[in-house]
Amino acid sequence: MWAQNVSAEELAQLFHHYRQALGEDFGCDDKSNQESWDDLPQEERKRSVAAARLALLELAANTKPEDDSRRYFAKPGEAEWGC
Repeated sequence: MWAQNVSAEELAQLFHHYRQALGEDFGCDDKSNQESWDDLPQEERKRSVAAARLALLELAANTKPEDDSRRYFAKPGEAEWGC
């Protein structure tokens, strides 16, 4: 699953980056939109990472595992016949 390859810290930092990049397009002039990730207060970064962690957990929980009921059966047209 792709979500297992992304850390909550990376997701939070990317989200902040894109939020900044898109802020001007949406008319956002607030101060938090202008701060880099490293300049954010520690509590704000912790909150963002916690939110990203919850989002990743929810995405992982909502994905359905691959159906194992047919894993031993060949797909149509792939069966080998022989005696």
